[in-house]
Amino acid sequence: MSWVTILWSMIASACLTIAAIHFMTWCHRRTAWADLSFSVMSTAVAFYAVIELAMMRAQTPAAFAVALRWLHVPTWAIVLSIVVFVRLHMGVGRLWLAWSIGVVRTLVLCLNFLVGDNLNYLKVTQVQQIRFLSETVSIGKGVANPWMLLGQLSLLLWFAFVTDATIAVWRRGDHRQALITGGSLIVFAMAGVVQSVLVLWQIVQAPLTASVFYLFIVVAMGYDKSRETLRAAQLSDELRESEAQMTLAAEAAGFGVWMWTVARDRFWASERWRRLFGFDPGQSLTFEMFIQRIHSDDRARVESAIRQALTDHAGYTEEYRVQLPDGTERWVSSRGKVYPNGSRKPGLLLGASIDITDRKHSEEEIARQRNELAHLSRVTTLSELSSSLAHEINQPLAIILTNAQAAQRLLTQNPPDLAEASDILADIVSEDQRAGEVIRRLRALLKPGQIDLQPLSANDIVDDVLRVARSDLIGRGVTVHTVLAENLPDAVGDRIQLQQVLLNLILNSCDAMAANPPMRRRLTLSTAFLNGMVRVSVSDTGCGLSTDPDSIFKPFYTTKKDGLGLGLSICRSIVSAHTGRLWAEPTPPTAVGAAGTAAGGATLHLELPVVRETKS
Repeated sequence: MSWVTILWSMIASACLTIAAIHFMTWCHRRTAWADLSFSVMSTAVAFYAVIELAMMRAQTPAAFAVALRWLHVPTWAIVLSIVVFVRLHMGVGRLWLAWSIGVVRTLVLCLNFLVGDNLNYLKVTQVQQIRFLSETVSIGKGVANPWMLLGQLSLLLWFAFVTDATIAVWRRGDHRQALITGGSLIVFAMAGVVQSVLVLWQIVQAPLTASVFYLFIVVAMGYDKSRETLRAAQLSDELRESEAQMTLAAEAAGFGVWMWTVARDRFWASERWRRLFGFDPGQSLTFEMFIQRIHSDDRARVESAIRQALTDHAGYTEEYRVQLPDGTERWVSSRGKVYPNGSRKPGLLLGASIDITDRKHSEEEIARQRNELAHLSRVTTLSELSSSLAHEINQPLAIILTNAQAAQRLLTQNPPDLAEASDILADIVSEDQRAGEVIRRLRALLKPGQIDLQPLSANDIVDDVLRVARSDLIGRGVTVHTVLAENLPDAVGDRIQLQQVLLNLILNSCDAMAANPPMRRRLTLSTAFLNGMVRVSVSDTGCGLSTDPDSIFKPFYTTKKDGLGLGLSICRSIVSAHTGRLWAEPTPPTAVGAAGTAAGGATLHLELPVVRETKS
């Protein structure tokens, strides 16, 4: 029985087995490059052991020389794969030193096939038989190759690289990895190198047995990798348990959860999420399938938000419609967050979605009722202005009648005064247009409809409302001052509803000043652009505000004998629907003109968002 054959065969078998395990790990997870480098190293050690066995069984100098020449191939693979493994698995190692080792060791491999019998001997002169493990083995004798020093220099660089990496791992606090992986590399690699140097320089009469020391390195590194694999398995179990708990919590809260692995386009979703979006249980999903299920009117917006989140490594929140396979629509609210991988690229996108269809229907019903109430409020407001509006219309009609009668008299003259008649007809046309404009504004205010958000000028809104209320303001003896900002950006809103709000504020201010003497009935309307919002302010010199200015916006709160207390409440609802603000504060003296130094009065501020420029 040959113990040499058995032991070296066991070394090769063990290394190949370990190599196969880690190669399969790499095949299953192609990003595990450390496992691939470890598999290459283990395979190289197995071939190293086979070639060592061939050298110990060599019967001629030529056979020994050929075996020693090919021994440098697995040596090259072992050295370079360990360098790669240290960089990938331990995450340390000086890059310039790693490249130096690769270049020098590759040069050594080339010289091995070009100079002499091999890198170690210019000429193998004889094969000597010695006793080893109770049997006879062969060792070589010959003329040493001076290029062997270059090979030993590469091993010295390799040893320095491993030592430096081990120290770096120890300093960062990972003592276990430094001792197991780094320590085994230093101790057993040094032992193998020393034994090889002593044998090849013919200082010690013994066969090469470096594969034994490399086996210990493989075992130690395999143990470290096994601990990592075991930890990964434990984390996988914990992840599955956490996933189950998260799914249970999400199900209890009514959420459907999902996860998108960006690089591999793998899409996982809970059963509730699948039901929410109309996918079958167990159906294989992709991100594109999810996007296509979103309503076509919302799809571009949602996809853009997700892509922007991937770019910024941030989160996103969107509400959108889902088109189910049976043709029904469903409103969904989704939140997601991006988790980058180690290279700072988007790794995972985690999200949760919930059905908000009922909420959306409720919001639509509330909006419809609010529009109806707003329309009723406009009708009520205009009924209060009926006498002023009648005067506003009767005045141009009276002028038209007077001019028409005058034109008739001119035409009966002989000869008729056609030039004067032409001027009179021009006045008739002008007054007719004036009456038509009054009626047009009244029809617009009385027309019901849904909110229509459009870019508009706040200054134009102020001018339009003052035209409608002009006669009423004159009848109440109110003096109006306007301070309209120039170059004011357009706001976003529904023109008719905002006219209603401003008209209501003006009439409330007039009511608040009704008890004042005529000289103190001053109303100031101003516009400004502040903090990214367009502001319209209505200031009066009336009875002022209570200690709680916000109380005037409460439903059914009123200071009028015949008031319902709904006007300002409706106005605030309209402004809120425009994503704006409406609030009240005491009027500062400077807000009511030069004579506005008296105490009292209130100012109501209306703020609206401006038109945002679309990014091209």
